[in-house]
Amino acid sequence: MRVVLPPSETKRDGGVEGSVLGLSTLSFPSLTPQRTEAIAALTRLSRNISASTAALGLGPTQRFEIDRNRAIRTASTMPAVDRYTGVLFEGLASESLDADAHAWLGRHVVVHSALFGLVGAADAIPAYRLSHDSRVPGLALRRHWARAIALELAAVDGLVLDLRSEAYAHLGPRPEGAFYLRVVTDGPNGQKRALNHFNKKGKGEFVRELALAGVEHETVESLLEWAVSRGIRLANGKPGELELTV
Repeated sequence: MRVVLPPSETKRDGGVEGSVLGLSTLSFPSLTPQRTEAIAALTRLSRNISASTAALGLGPTQRFEIDRNRAIRTASTMPAVDRYTGVLFEGLASESLDADAHAWLGRHVVVHSALFGLVGAADAIPAYRLSHDSRVPGLALRRHWARAIALELAAVDGLVLDLRSEAYAHLGPRPEGAFYLRVVTDGPNGQKRALNHFNKKGKGEFVRELALAGVEHETVESLLEWAVSRGIRLANGKPGELELTV
């Protein structure tokens, strides 16, 4: 089973003292050429403050993001699942998980980064700023990543559960047989309605439950049975989708 998460724009500072990015240590080593190109393009851009501000959509208080990009190859690193700090990752709360749950995340969870492509939850990465809609000269993100990431996802054995936004799915289409997780809630008229902000929180809490359980789900049937046993409202939705009701 592989659970594919989107990244967050916000990231935690710091990392393990003395550590630096090692592309050869990251999961999905076939993505190394694309990673090398993306890092080179972003570090070139970081030499120009005004161009970086425009390309990355930064505000006047976000100059530190450009400094982060300048230091990608020398900054300290930490596991990807701990680096990201957005709503989904707050729901996951990896810092409070035990060693067994962290090990499960390392085996089963990947994050789709606009800079690194697919990275394992335990892969050590620095802080950076690059989003799916960033406009970096010489780096058309969809053309750069889509085929390579689609091939990697298609090669995964067993169940693929896709929690990415549609924007990130455009940078690497989900393979046939994968399932998209849609988060919904009960509406006042009894119909299901989609969530926005709390969609991300629900996804993070769901992955946390998976990690705490530590079960190796190889089929969607196994996942659905487990969810029933935990009181989690997970069900088949449209073809190729699962619905999580929160």
